Amino acid sequence: MIKTIADALAQKGYETLTAVQTAVSDPALVDADLLVSAQTGSGKTVAFGLAIAPTLLGDAERFDRAGAPLALIIAPTRELAMQVSRELTWLYGPAGAVVTTCVGGMDTRTERRTLDRGAHIVVATPGRLCDHIKRGNIKLQDLRAVVLDEADEMLDLGFRDELEFILSESPEDRRTLMFSATVPAAIAKLAKSYQRNAQRVETVSEAKQHSDIEYRALTVHPRDTENAIINVLRFYEAKNAIVFCNTRAAVSRLTTRFTNRGFSVVALSGELSQTERTNALQALRDGRARVCIATDVAARGIDLPNLELVIHADLPSNSDTLLHRSGRTGRAGRKGVSALIVPAKMRSKANRLIGGAKLKVEWAAPPSASEVNAADEERLLADSAWTDPAPEDAQDFVANLVTQFSPEQLATAFVNLYRARQSAPEELGDAGAPGDDKPRAAFGPSVWFSVSTGRNEGAEPRTLLPMLCRLGDLTKDDVGAIRIQPSHSFVEILASSAPRFVAALGADMKVESGAIVTQLDSAPVLERGPKPSGNRGPKPGGRPDRGPRPPRDKQAYDSDAPSAPRKPRPKPADAPAAEFSAPRADKPRTDKPKFEKPRGPKGERPPKSHKTERSPMKAGAAPKPKSNPKPDETGKPKAKAVWKKEKPAGDTYEPRKAKPGKPAKPRGDAPAGEKSYKRASDPSKRFTPPNKIGKQGGKPKPKGGATTPRRGKDTSK
Repeated sequence: MIKTIADALAQKGYETLTAVQTAVSDPALVDADLLVSAQTGSGKTVAFGLAIAPTLLGDAERFDRAGAPLALIIAPTRELAMQVSRELTWLYGPAGAVVTTCVGGMDTRTERRTLDRGAHIVVATPGRLCDHIKRGNIKLQDLRAVVLDEADEMLDLGFRDELEFILSESPEDRRTLMFSATVPAAIAKLAKSYQRNAQRVETVSEAKQHSDIEYRALTVHPRDTENAIINVLRFYEAKNAIVFCNTRAAVSRLTTRFTNRGFSVVALSGELSQTERTNALQALRDGRARVCIATDVAARGIDLPNLELVIHADLPSNSDTLLHRSGRTGRAGRKGVSALIVPAKMRSKANRLIGGAKLKVEWAAPPSASEVNAADEERLLADSAWTDPAPEDAQDFVANLVTQFSPEQLATAFVNLYRARQSAPEELGDAGAPGDDKPRAAFGPSVWFSVSTGRNEGAEPRTLLPMLCRLGDLTKDDVGAIRIQPSHSFVEILASSAPRFVAALGADMKVESGAIVTQLDSAPVLERGPKPSGNRGPKPGGRPDRGPRPPRDKQAYDSDAPSAPRKPRPKPADAPAAEFSAPRADKPRTDKPKFEKPRGPKGERPPKSHKTERSPMKAGAAPKPKSNPKPDETGKPKAKAVWKKEKPAGDTYEPRKAKPGKPAKPRGDAPAGEKSYKRASDPSKRFTPPNKIGKQGGKPKPKGGATTPRRGKDTSK
């Protein structure tokens, strides 16, 4: 091993290497491409740092001046890339290496300036690295090694095209190392395409998968999911804990809920900026936050030294994700707990995930409130505060407390102060089993009470039950049926708890909003009477009673018999005649005049034309007389359709009025002998020939500009 690398390991406290670190440090694999699979938390980052050290340094112990990068480390997420950068910085620090990052969410201009100054190792995410390569910000001519960390996750996230582009732009004589917890078929295909005689290194089977992690599956009722998470956090009181959710909305909801309950919480999801995500992880490392609510962006590669608890608020989508989530704890020989919150209806899915991951899981109920309090007592008794001496500046204060208060008062104050710093545990209901419909046990002897508030005042069982339990010194098991009526409500209470209930309410028997509670001598009668039968009579304001309808035979749809004509409805004597219409006849009605459009001589319809103008027929107007009659075979004149608009009757010729200084021009419909000027009434329909431009209506007068010249005439004069 290179001396500077060995010194860095010694400074970090490494006494022995893990199995995967020892395997990749074999001198026989110095120049070979590697396909490595190792369990999560086995030290893969340091492993590939040791594997590429001989390739980058050779026989030297220190790096030369930084220029084009010598190694590329590609990680699927920003958090993992930042973590790999930190690990390689201390590993190659004594050797003088310059390690830089190129990840999404950061300023590209700053990264470009850093690359221009030079770097020995670049840690990047696939998308941002492709962007820098296409822009020419990074030169790959001196590249000696490429490492794909969590290669299976990058393929799952859809980075296959980016990886192929990066590998195709890299020199062919490079070393390619792929590290992954699992090696699916897609990874094997990618390795075969871009690696040369890759050596397979597998260390997963040497030890039991996640042997330092205790797996627990906690069955809960669906409405108690969040309360169960609170109890799990309170029961273990881990230094750091991660709660995994499947959606960003769930992360936001749980973050708000746990913050209100007094937990020091940070969120980690894809909707946050890179700065916010980095600060959240740093708060966990510094101890400023204890719980992280995250999506699966934190399921890969995140290493928190004090992470002792992983809670799956939502079940993961597959077994590999379950392993990667749980692998955030139990790292480097440390112990951890992975708790799955399993609603009753999701138990079959949980069994499939556990079976696919080949894990041994203990099924149990989540910690109850009494179990959380018992765990608090154990931690309190084991606290070093009992044995630590009092500070010198507080000895007089301790003496005053001893003289002023009794031992019982001091112990009570100590317990109250201890519990005030913690979030109170939640009471959980019975989870039950999916499809488990157990009949409710008999309630027993009971006493009925009446409450003077009902549905009209907005009373509901969900509001009455907690109010009566709080004011009447009852539990929910002491209350039976609750029946809400329009103006009052009835409540059933156990006979053994009724005296306590009456004593708690007092002599006035009043509850919230001034409602009065009255004890009944017997159970109230809540059954409804029988529905009225028979005819209830006509509705007020409805139609008059026409009597029973006559029976009629309904014909089946598949019958071939002809259907009989429908009989008319009987007409009552007092009904007006306009309400009933005449029965339908087999023949068409002939009493109504039928208007038909005029047709041509041979019965054909006239062609449509834009010249045809039709005016709506007015009621009572006589039909217009037809012109140009033609006799038919009988000698009677036959009307012929006229398709042009007739001039209205009474329209006579009137000569135009002459303008001053000009003779009057006759209209287009002038009588014979007078000159007619047929001009269209609508100026938009006038047609002016091309060679007559400017003649219609007189010569145009130019107004400040050149006019359109008339064809065939010289306008230069």
